[in-house]
Amino acid sequence: MSELNNIALKISSNGKGILAADESTSTMTKRLQSVGVESSSESRLKFRHTLFSSESMKKCIGGVILYDETIRQLYNSKNIPEIILATGALPGIKVDTGAKILANSSEEKITEGLDGLRERLKEYYKLGARFTKWRGVYIISKNYPSELAKTSNAHALARYSALAQECGMVPIVEPEVLMDGNHTAEDCMSITADVLKKCFDELIQSKIDLKGIVLKPNMILPGSNSKQKISTQEIAEMTLECLKKNVPKDVPSVAFLSGGQSEEEATKNLNTISKINNTNFSMTFSYGRALQQSALKYWSKNQDDIEGTQKIFDHRANMCSLASKGKWTEDIEKK
Repeated sequence: MSELNNIALKISSNGKGILAADESTSTMTKRLQSVGVESSSESRLKFRHTLFSSESMKKCIGGVILYDETIRQLYNSKNIPEIILATGALPGIKVDTGAKILANSSEEKITEGLDGLRERLKEYYKLGARFTKWRGVYIISKNYPSELAKTSNAHALARYSALAQECGMVPIVEPEVLMDGNHTAEDCMSITADVLKKCFDELIQSKIDLKGIVLKPNMILPGSNSKQKISTQEIAEMTLECLKKNVPKDVPSVAFLSGGQSEEEATKNLNTISKINNTNFSMTFSYGRALQQSALKYWSKNQDDIEGTQKIFDHRANMCSLASKGKWTEDIEKK
């Protein structure tokens, strides 16, 4: 179990964070099509390898979450986990099979993928993965999230975590309260607190070693359609208060998801959280779009300009790394 703690800290501390490159084929296809690139296994690999071979991988990225397709791919006769390991980062893998309609609560989702998970985990370990990811999603509205959604997703996260640790891999526990909606930050804080409590009740009941997990939560934010405006300081203070009250101290690291924030918003909010961090948790990032979007837009215009794409990705990764240490500024951002 001490090895799990070492892995958790390696991928998410000392200024390093996690690159979430685990978009499903359908999601990655939408991302590529949005910038005018035809999606194929080759184009998906080409873009991802451009990021995986960048300079910032060595000093800013502790782990990369892969998708099933990517962990099996080769680039110039080298497999992707080997390429990631060569940078000093660790390969990880998304192991859920997606969020599906929750029976008896059709507006909500339950994440599936527990059937056959033990066997898949053993295979992924052999392929080089040393940590895993499972995402549960929760909506906020007048009637939701329901107790059914909170309980069902917490139970699935706990069962997944037990199987991951059994196979020698660190589970990233990701209970995401979605930004969609017109709710206030106070609503988000209340719901996030309930979700976290329920998750940790289930994790503890399943005998999970909390020192061998990484928590990937949402920040406390108003809904994307809310008219409420709050400061970055307020976001940070509410987020930290929620974590202090609802996350056991044994958890070594919190790697925030970006959850629909822009690249700069996600960086600025993380920086303020890290700056005033009054918890014992290491704070860092586990970003997808908030690390990749600018690089993807640039790459789409000239897929052979590897150096130019990497320069943009390196800047974003450096900004996130600084933010995880509370050392980011708007002046550094613009340099």
